[in-house]
Amino acid sequence: MNILEIHQKLINKEISAVELTKKYLNKIEEEDKQIHSFLTITPELALRQAKEVQERIDKEKDVPLLCGVPCAVKDNILVEGIRCTAGSKILENYIAPYNATVIKKLKKLGVVILGKTNMDEFAMGSSTENSAYGLTRNPIDETRVPGGSSGGSAAAVASDFCQFALGSDTGGSIRQPASFCGLVGLKPTYGAVSRYGLIAMASSLDQIGPITKTVEDARIVFEAIKGKDPLDSTSVEPKVQSSKFEIKNLKVGVPDEYFIKGMEKGVEEAIEKVISKLKQIGVKIKKISLPHTEYSLATYYLIMASEASTNLARYDGIRYGRSAISHSQPSTYDPFEICSKTRGKYFGKEVKRRIVLGTFALSAGYYDQFYLKAQKARTLIKKDFEQAFKEVDLILTPTTPTVAFKIGEKINDPVKMYLSDIFTVSANLTGLPALSLPCGKVGRLPVGIQIIGRAFEEEKIFEFSKAFEQL
Repeated sequence: MNILEIHQKLINKEISAVELTKKYLNKIEEEDKQIHSFLTITPELALRQAKEVQERIDKEKDVPLLCGVPCAVKDNILVEGIRCTAGSKILENYIAPYNATVIKKLKKLGVVILGKTNMDEFAMGSSTENSAYGLTRNPIDETRVPGGSSGGSAAAVASDFCQFALGSDTGGSIRQPASFCGLVGLKPTYGAVSRYGLIAMASSLDQIGPITKTVEDARIVFEAIKGKDPLDSTSVEPKVQSSKFEIKNLKVGVPDEYFIKGMEKGVEEAIEKVISKLKQIGVKIKKISLPHTEYSLATYYLIMASEASTNLARYDGIRYGRSAISHSQPSTYDPFEICSKTRGKYFGKEVKRRIVLGTFALSAGYYDQFYLKAQKARTLIKKDFEQAFKEVDLILTPTTPTVAFKIGEKINDPVKMYLSDIFTVSANLTGLPALSLPCGKVGRLPVGIQIIGRAFEEEKIFEFSKAFEQL
């Protein structure tokens, strides 16, 4: 069922919110031991929410579409009173003291939160193998990864453990797992959704967004969580965009630079079939160039690592998070030793790797050579997209160069793992909205296509994607 169908069943009293919640909780209990999509399940809280929601449905005539709909939340988004680990041992016992703005909005609408999903530690990874609490498996093929870093959220939706899930996207962490699991994943325009209550990784790149089964469900969730928030100074109130257009009048750009050597043959064939279908229904396909694409991955990893090393400086064993030194006894350690021992003990390899890279890029003597140069490259990448959008309405690319890869296949080769993000990082560097949706299969494994739009033109992306979904 989609969200609209669940809504109809709830208001027609064909099913109660409590029955629906129990259905999902029972399925999680029976099947998630193998998939491991959840880190924390909150049955008592979920059933209490469902009972309150049902009373609301019984009393009110017009209830919101999301009222009574069960969801899951990535474990770097704060839900008051629930453990929030960000997939790291350093936050193993951290209980969120307040709700993220997106959670406040969902709770106000009556959404039932079932629990928190697994993720790569501090959202650093493309496979959910970097979680300190064990890997998550792809429900379509359990020998493969679900993608990352929002792999737990994608696996939960694909397993039908929840109706939708929230993830965060810093370089493709919503779109790539959505592609690997055959789902719809939206990275909104930077600033369209408040980041307040999201554990920061790279503040100029992070965005919260939905992972759903359909484009319409993604639109409903996005409409619920978007908007300006006084607690997030980077958030803005988007202008209302008109969605009235004929799909056959659209110009869709296909960048040459996204069809690279090394792309899996089946993925390329699936994308070519999509382009052929779009031409048949009258969509104008235009070849475009984004000449600085080749620098996007290096630019992204320098900026992301630099911002991450700064954001993670608070986890020092003194001010925030766990400490390797007992504070109950007078310590003979100096602050440097406390920090060193704490980080050495509780941070995983990938987090340490990115902190070292980011700290180096920001250090005296190297700042101009690396970080400043990356910011200049970011500007050039942004100008490429601005130029392209003078000629086309939307840009179409593959979401990933391959289908879901085998567990363990890339974990010991960071560069190979980083290449998984090659098609998704540009949307984060430019702040543009991008949506991944299924467009075919290689064997049993889904292929995702990415639709990129102008800033705050999510509505155009939704309308185009809905039309594509019906092809």
